[in-house]
Amino acid sequence: MRTRVGVRCDAGGARGVGHLVRCVALAEELRGRGVEVCFLGDLAGSAWARAQLLERRLPLVPAPERPARLAALARDLELDAVVLDSYDLPPGTGAAVRESAAVLAIVDGDSPGQDADLYLDQNLGAELRPVPPLTRRLAGSRYVLLRDSVRRLRRKAGARRAVPRVLCFFGGTDSAGVAPAWARALADTGLPFQATVVSPEPFAVEGPFTVIPPTDRLPVLMTEADLVVTAAGSAVWELLYLGVPAALTWVADNQLIGYEALVGRGIAAGLGPEAGPAATKVLACLLADPAAREEFGRRGHGLVDGKGRERVADTLLALIGG
Repeated sequence: MRTRVGVRCDAGGARGVGHLVRCVALAEELRGRGVEVCFLGDLAGSAWARAQLLERRLPLVPAPERPARLAALARDLELDAVVLDSYDLPPGTGAAVRESAAVLAIVDGDSPGQDADLYLDQNLGAELRPVPPLTRRLAGSRYVLLRDSVRRLRRKAGARRAVPRVLCFFGGTDSAGVAPAWARALADTGLPFQATVVSPEPFAVEGPFTVIPPTDRLPVLMTEADLVVTAAGSAVWELLYLGVPAALTWVADNQLIGYEALVGRGIAAGLGPEAGPAATKVLACLLADPAAREEFGRRGHGLVDGKGRERVADTLLALIGG
């Protein structure tokens, strides 16, 4: 019999798509090893998120909220393991599912929350944080989950364009609605640049901007950018893998741990939480100094080797005997 794994995550609207993106990366790895993978959750409000599963022929099954009913669904689907990647699951979900399937819980520096056989925290420095006794955990940037569309790309560093290219995005849905404010912060630098801003809602902004909807070409746009302005979410690991200079803010509490680690180690430029004068000053310095930009990209490159999903899959399949 083939091994079957379910992935419980949601995306869209206020939730964003970061959880889905990293779970899709793990699903790609598992599918490549002959594992049957299905997603359990709600992708309402994000056509882009739904398209990620459709184009990969990954089935989506609506997930009941109550732990006992989710556990029953896992049994009905004959799942050998369930990946939990959501902050909205009721307490006891992991414990209920573990009665019939192994559980991998993906967390971001927070307490485990759910009972699980294995925890994954792919944040930089996670391996240094203490965990409760007998907790089995994969921690740190060695376990970052990257999609095929990122792993196949390479970036040529060191471009010295007279007019730098800037990519500005805040997750697949810009759930906090901050893209217009950061576009204005770039414009307020008064320096030359060409910017592409990804936003699910079109908006008008004066200056050298092109506003586009969420796109599958985002990884390619990253490789073409001299600077990326974004939040410290899951896309940061893609930028580190590609060696793209990044200037970071945060739009959700769970992103602050990544922001502090990356900015504190000088791996990315820190913009703070708001698109105000202080952030504009940082952006102006980066736009005016190509060498400073590329130094950030150089420091980050190599921290993520692209093999994290292989290590996670190895451990998960060993856990269930797959």
